[in-house]
Amino acid sequence: MPVPMQEKIKLFRVRVNGKFAGPYRTEVDYERWVPYLFILPAILLIAGFWFYPLLNVFYYSLQNYNANTPFYNGYAGLGNFKTIFTKDPQFFPSLLISLKWVSAQVSLQVFLGLGIALLLNQQFKGRAFFRSAAFMPWAISGVLTSVMWSLMYNEHIGVINDLFLKLGLIDHKHAWVSELNTVFSSVVAADLWRGIPFFAITLLSALQSIPEELYEAAKVDGAGRLKIFLYVTLPYLKNTLVLTTLLRCVWEYNNVDLIYNLTGGGPAHHTTTLTMYVAQLAIRENNFGYGSAITVISFVILLLFAMTYLKINRLEKGAEG
Repeated sequence: MPVPMQEKIKLFRVRVNGKFAGPYRTEVDYERWVPYLFILPAILLIAGFWFYPLLNVFYYSLQNYNANTPFYNGYAGLGNFKTIFTKDPQFFPSLLISLKWVSAQVSLQVFLGLGIALLLNQQFKGRAFFRSAAFMPWAISGVLTSVMWSLMYNEHIGVINDLFLKLGLIDHKHAWVSELNTVFSSVVAADLWRGIPFFAITLLSALQSIPEELYEAAKVDGAGRLKIFLYVTLPYLKNTLVLTTLLRCVWEYNNVDLIYNLTGGGPAHHTTTLTMYVAQLAIRENNFGYGSAITVISFVILLLFAMTYLKINRLEKGAEG
């Protein structure tokens, strides 16, 4: 018969404690530490791929490190940060565009995703198919999404112009991602198509965990649909909404692939978010030190946002309790 894992650990402990018995012997709680030894390789792997790049960014933020001008490279101290806040004409406009981008994306994705989740939670024919179809955009990569939408937005062959002309919504063809008055909303619409399924699927799973008895009791008490939604559905969705909104804010703030492939940050920097600005500094200008300094600022902004967001949620829970 195979020996159970618990018995193996006990035998191993007896042998080791017996082997190293002496006046200074201290017994080790192997049952407590063996599980951590099993996950240690994964922890080291994650640390190597996560902590090392993070520390590297902090290190380079204090350096003059430009591959185009290596003879000027060296320790800069806080010089990069001083330049960012006092001399960089693009930093604050990019930060405002980032805030505008995150606000538009997350608010619309939550609202539309919740609406789709409520629809998909109803009983109707073909529900399984529509649930699968709703998840499909989320499974498509950002690069492929940007290629698809760039073809749809094309001024000459794009389906968007053709459809809007036939519906009478426009009277001439537009270069949607090249015109100043349409570029931001066009990129927002493209990312909405990819981001809404994330909220739809996660909120749908949360809706299915709500006991049906609560809805029946609310109906017996004479509550209408609006009251049932406000006092039964939303309280059960709150934890899911908090977590998904926080994650999506961070992801949208760091969104690069779709914006970079659709507009490259243009025209006239109208879609240059702060993360996009870092990509331009690092990829186009090879200014890794200055780009790292802006990345550190972004890290601090996201950290403060996450701490504040979770603190507010914790205070609301305490008030409810």
